[in-house]
Amino acid sequence: MHRDKISLPMKFFLSFIFCMMMPTLLMAAETNYPQKQVNIIVPYGPGGMGDRLARLSSEKLYSNFKQPIVVENKPGGNGSIGGRYVVTAKPDGYTLLVGQTGELVVNRLLMKDLGYDPMKELIPVVLMGNAPLAIVAPIDSKFNTLAEFIQMAKKSPGEMAYGSLGQGTPGHLAGAALEIGTNITMVHVPYKGMSNLLPDLLGGRLNLFFSSTSSAMPLIKSGKLKVIGVTTPKRISVLPNVETVSESVLPGFSFTVWGGLFAPKGTPKPILEKLNMEINSMLAIPEIKNQLEADSIAVPSNSMQEFNEFIQQEANKYDRLIKAANIKLE
Repeated sequence: MHRDKISLPMKFFLSFIFCMMMPTLLMAAETNYPQKQVNIIVPYGPGGMGDRLARLSSEKLYSNFKQPIVVENKPGGNGSIGGRYVVTAKPDGYTLLVGQTGELVVNRLLMKDLGYDPMKELIPVVLMGNAPLAIVAPIDSKFNTLAEFIQMAKKSPGEMAYGSLGQGTPGHLAGAALEIGTNITMVHVPYKGMSNLLPDLLGGRLNLFFSSTSSAMPLIKSGKLKVIGVTTPKRISVLPNVETVSESVLPGFSFTVWGGLFAPKGTPKPILEKLNMEINSMLAIPEIKNQLEADSIAVPSNSMQEFNEFIQQEANKYDRLIKAANIKLE
């Protein structure tokens, strides 16, 4: 009986102490993150910029965290399948997304059945890479600069054609932005893959293609294609003699493909800040930085706030572009 009188108040006391300690315990768990395997989802197949950034990150994070870091490719739906998988995951830092331009700011404007809002349901952690597109043309084209191409396009509206890898892809949107900005009219020809597009480009049935520099460089070096512009505000080191679109025909033009790390909404801030610090540290390693910059992938150090502001700017830009060009998925 005596023990019962003591045990009841003691239970309340212990419960009170536990509740008081809970925030401290949670903070300790977050500070000690990770304590198990971390999965990084890439919403495209192997080989692209996002996949490369994820695998570089997994190696660095493994060496520091001493926990398995698994990169998992979940392609499909223009990146929406992988994005949806991460959005519905537990927000504990153990399921992350290496997302790119399309699945973060473009899909939500073009896909009615997306099923989630990446701008609201994913937290930007850190920008990992930002790359230009190279504007390439058949080697025997009658124009040698972007300015010459624009002049020809204005004289023959609707006769010039550019290819892309599909509606809403970076190449399609970059071409639409160039059309609107320079007041020209081109024919957009979407393809299902490079194996179908490349023969038409090399054969002159297409006039332009907005390509990643890593894909274009071998064909440029072998003399099969020529490059007439790059889409960054400043010239790039691998093509120092090629004018930017901003220099040659459209001041202020900037169109890049970027990739960054994202986490589900609700992920604790200490975990996000730790990931931001680790990835920025990785990107500053000279060997990694040089590897990425050799492919014209810029690797600027950035805070979570800076990355969030960048995403907002990109979202506004694409919103205006897609409305102005009346782009719809077919």
